[in-house]
Amino acid sequence: MAADSTKTSRYTETERKFEVVDTTVAPSFAGLSAVARAERSLSQSLDAVYFDTPGGDLRRHRITLRRRTGGTDAGWHVKLPAGPDTRTEVRAPLDDDADPTADGDDTAVVPEAIRDVVLAIVRDQSLAPVARIRTVRTVETLYGTDGVQIAEFCDDRVSASADGGDEMRWREWELELAPGADPELFDRLTNRLLDAGAQPAGHGSKLARVLSTDAADSESTVSGDPLHRAVAAHVEELLEWDRAVRADVDDSVHQMRVTVRKIRSLLQSAEDTFGITDDHWVLEELRELGAVLGIARDAEVLAERYERALDALPADEVRGPVRARLVEGARKRYQTGWKRSLSAMRSPRYFRLLDALEALTGAEPPAERKAEKTADRIESAYRRVRKAVKAARTAAGEAGAESPDADGPNADEALHRIRKRAKRLRYTAAASAKTKVADRAKAVQSLLGDHQDSVVSRAHLSRQAESAHAAGEDTFTYGVLYQQEADLAQRCEEQLDAALKDLDKAVAKATKGG
Repeated sequence: MAADSTKTSRYTETERKFEVVDTTVAPSFAGLSAVARAERSLSQSLDAVYFDTPGGDLRRHRITLRRRTGGTDAGWHVKLPAGPDTRTEVRAPLDDDADPTADGDDTAVVPEAIRDVVLAIVRDQSLAPVARIRTVRTVETLYGTDGVQIAEFCDDRVSASADGGDEMRWREWELELAPGADPELFDRLTNRLLDAGAQPAGHGSKLARVLSTDAADSESTVSGDPLHRAVAAHVEELLEWDRAVRADVDDSVHQMRVTVRKIRSLLQSAEDTFGITDDHWVLEELRELGAVLGIARDAEVLAERYERALDALPADEVRGPVRARLVEGARKRYQTGWKRSLSAMRSPRYFRLLDALEALTGAEPPAERKAEKTADRIESAYRRVRKAVKAARTAAGEAGAESPDADGPNADEALHRIRKRAKRLRYTAAASAKTKVADRAKAVQSLLGDHQDSVVSRAHLSRQAESAHAAGEDTFTYGVLYQQEADLAQRCEEQLDAALKDLDKAVAKATKGG
């Protein structure tokens, strides 16, 4: 599937809903020092059709997808949770279709650009109408003393029905804070509504009220195993970062990749809980997904790294079109990698991976599968770290030395393996609330992460210097940057032994007595 060319826009809305009876008198905002004036508009007639999968996957994730006509914001809307009282709304213009409930076949009605926003949840399922909500709305716009809008008060009279259900009628108020308005004002305006007789709504959206859903739909099995709970939480995070990557939010590729790696590490550490061995297809698919995301992420890292390094150099040491080759070139590779990530994230292969992850985390392990103790899991992950350390020392020709010397032919790969094992230990310890072990493992991981970034950067600098030389360009700056990277790697190696000793002590204390 490829997203269509429909233009979407994003908005952040901060609003609260209130229940009122038909006879409740709308509040007055006079007397509030922050409100200079209020303007009431003519009533609007809004007609919205809401869509979901057959299993209600969107509403289970507190997401609404609708096609609205009437009012000032007619179009396709997806509303995504973004914190208390806050949601992100993605909008797309109306197409030329008629009433989407007219013929009963709506699998192709939702524009692909809107469907793509929630594709990690919808996947290849159909989307069909689940409810229709008609609203007669009166809007009162509140302005501050500087003439800028600060809030909007809506008095809604609603008639709604679920697909095939009876009609419901009610009245409610909505209070929406304008972007940039003082958050404290929200509470003061809310008090006016409460004083007028309103009550906080018992539902998060009109759709939730129609379908009688909210908290119950979002409940899931709560496992007694900490690693099981951690994996389930990270799978939910993966779905959230998926949406951010599709919108190309800053640092989202990095965060999605980190989440993928956390899930993979924890599944490996919790073989006793999930029954997954190291050759399980889910682990391989997670590895492949991380590798695809890594194309964009590695380019992003290099672009930021080279920009900082070049900005720090004296002007006379930045020679030739080095910035264009290193910084702009990396940014172009990021875009290529991001588009490749999107292709992977729109594939049936990705959907099946998400299906499998939800199946793994959606139920408790069989009773006959006994979970390991926390200490045993940490000890197991720690043994892998020590094994990698020993292999690194052997690769460096320094078996038994206090710390590996990274000058050997395979030393970089061996050090990188220590980093991966330390990362797995970190995630296992963090999920088991062993903070000290997690912190010490993170210190090892961070040191060797900087080392690995230096390895990648030096290889890239060498290739770019060769291309620059062939083009007749000055290659002096590449040499300066290369030496800086080599110095960084050396500093990381010098600090590694102390970091490993700190980790040894933390693990010994955490596993003492089981």
